[in-house]
Amino acid sequence: FPDLETNSDLNSDDFEYEDEAKLVLFPDHYEIPLPNIEELPALVTIACDALLSAKSPYRKQDPDSWEEELQASKHAKTLVQLDNGVRIPPSGWKCSKCDLRENLWLNLTDGSVLCGKWFFDGSGGNGHATEHYKETGYPLAVKLGTITPDGADVYSFDEEEPVLDPHIAKHLAHFGIDMLQMQVTENGLRDNDIKPRVSEWEVIQEAGVKLKPMYGPGYTGMKNLGNSCYLSVVMQAIFSIPEFQRAYVGNLPRIFDYSPLDPTQDFSTQMAKLGHGLLSGQYSKPPMKSELIEQVMKEEHKAQHNGISPQMFKAFISKGHPEFSSNRQQDALEFFLHLINLVERNPVGSENPSDVFRFLVEERTQCCQSRKVRYTERVDYIMQLPVAMEAATNKDELIAYELKRREAEATRRPLPELVRAKIPFRACLQAFSEPSNVEDFWSSALQAKSAGVKTSRFASFPEYLVVQIKKFTFGLDWIPKKLDISIDMPDFLDINHLRARGLQPGEEELPDLAPPIIIPDDPKALDIDECSVMQLAEMGFPLEACRKAVYYTGNMGAEVAFNWIIAHMEEPDFAEPLVIPAYGEVASNGAAAFGAVGLDNQPPEEMVAIIISMGFQRNLAIQALKATNNNLERGLEWIFSHPELEEESEPALDMMDMDNSANANIAETGLEGPRVKDGSGRYELFGFISHMGTSTMSGHYVCHLKKEGRWVIYNDLRVCASERPPKDLGYIYFYHRIPS
Repeated sequence: FPDLETNSDLNSDDFEYEDEAKLVLFPDHYEIPLPNIEELPALVTIACDALLSAKSPYRKQDPDSWEEELQASKHAKTLVQLDNGVRIPPSGWKCSKCDLRENLWLNLTDGSVLCGKWFFDGSGGNGHATEHYKETGYPLAVKLGTITPDGADVYSFDEEEPVLDPHIAKHLAHFGIDMLQMQVTENGLRDNDIKPRVSEWEVIQEAGVKLKPMYGPGYTGMKNLGNSCYLSVVMQAIFSIPEFQRAYVGNLPRIFDYSPLDPTQDFSTQMAKLGHGLLSGQYSKPPMKSELIEQVMKEEHKAQHNGISPQMFKAFISKGHPEFSSNRQQDALEFFLHLINLVERNPVGSENPSDVFRFLVEERTQCCQSRKVRYTERVDYIMQLPVAMEAATNKDELIAYELKRREAEATRRPLPELVRAKIPFRACLQAFSEPSNVEDFWSSALQAKSAGVKTSRFASFPEYLVVQIKKFTFGLDWIPKKLDISIDMPDFLDINHLRARGLQPGEEELPDLAPPIIIPDDPKALDIDECSVMQLAEMGFPLEACRKAVYYTGNMGAEVAFNWIIAHMEEPDFAEPLVIPAYGEVASNGAAAFGAVGLDNQPPEEMVAIIISMGFQRNLAIQALKATNNNLERGLEWIFSHPELEEESEPALDMMDMDNSANANIAETGLEGPRVKDGSGRYELFGFISHMGTSTMSGHYVCHLKKEGRWVIYNDLRVCASERPPKDLGYIYFYHRIPS
């Protein structure tokens, strides 16, 4: 059996090693060196050869494969530098086209300071440095913050690779930069600048505080494979939940016994393996006293080989995904939804652990002119909490800080100490519950477009409530930005007042009529609801994927488009640009976006998959779509209005020997639609994920979890008792229901 990957770095220059393979027979631990054709049966020999020749994820991600000797740029010797008087200050840099202060590049021809876009170091940006090269043809740029007396990171846009610049000292001096006085920094500040600001990096990672390491079961760290912290923090939170522990680690012997011939491609096997590594305690052992004494006597510190390296897990779970399969930073929330989608599609045992997150949302839409209403329900897994910036309690401080910041930038002086907006949690919760305008609302009562408002309430409360703070948004120029805020998130949360109430006395329902379908003469001119696109993009999904989701669901709103994303996020072209089909490819009902409609009016498989992903049965999904002429939104409404048909259908899990005791707390609504575990709306905080950086495409994630009555910080391989958990700076919060 393959052993778990520990954190031993065999690529270090301090070691020389060679591969040695042995076949080990248990329980006697008898070793047979390989190859050994004479003593082994033919089938065993073939199996061993296949294992040894298989492509391992460790070989694929070998860091040495990235280390190539840099070549001198062909432009270095003849580079022309403009005599435009530009002088670069030692600190306070920012992109001249946006407000980014990370991943900044100095063009060595004209002195422009611009942001990069996923260059070789893995950083993220908006690509303004590349755009500038395409406009001007100026080929070389140096990364600010990497300049030292020994050199700097130089990139050639023309040669499309990192290069050496033998004349870098002269080229930098042209802009007033003395290499001998420069030190490597992350933000341009040096020791002789003003005292550094207390940034979110320091607060979230609890820098400056001596943290006590934690060891044992449940306190195992995970090696950062290069921008893989988004995966680590989500998995740490997931495997702190008992339902996931039981489903995968509790069933580990059974999962391993029934794993396929290639366990590296089996979801349950990889989940069980990772969960065992995190929870067993075998990879989180304290150093022996003799080792500590030896280190002190020799005045050296040997890194402990604790923690696991999730290379095989990442290679499998990201296979075929355009974003997660890369080495770039990703949105932790998007990965969480991707994981839940895989859990839904790969059930294990009699209990589906993802049921603990699923809940129903009641949408109440009202026509402002006729005052008539429509109630619909949808499935969700996260509660998105808007940020009520207008409710900040320190507005005067924010105004004063902004004035000082602009003055410092104008005079090229160090920036003042950061003032973070303080937002009351109750204001964010109020903003969540308030009505929102419905863009492009068509009133079936008026048979015309009208003003409409929508409110959302919980039709059921989940066992575990996941709350996302909508920190990431887009500016007027569509440049993504992050709101630097502090929210007083409560340890105990009561949202029972947000329970849905359904149609109230005196309310009149909107007629069940669909808007007329208008096919434009030029399908490429079809409008896409940009409001829905922005709502999805703020959740962290790729912009082009959001546009396709809204287009392919006929502009029926962000909720329906979200379900399309969940059903299609593993497709290879998920994030590719939208291609509008030709006129002849457009179906009369708009269903062509999901696939061709059969001669027998068989619903498109993509539409069926979306409804199944919400927890409904396949036969009911097909029946609903046929009854509504393959209209996805009306099909969902049809299902909720015909609960008796669900009872007549075969159970969705009839092949899985359902354990009644394991599902005793599933509400009655689970028999009439998606499986939900309804109950009280009172919760207690047990974990949160925090992000540092200006964008989900860059920066770093850490996780805080409450275990055995105290908070613990998980920062890659470091697992320590938390002294000051920054609960006000989190991005994703995890609450569990308080038993009533």
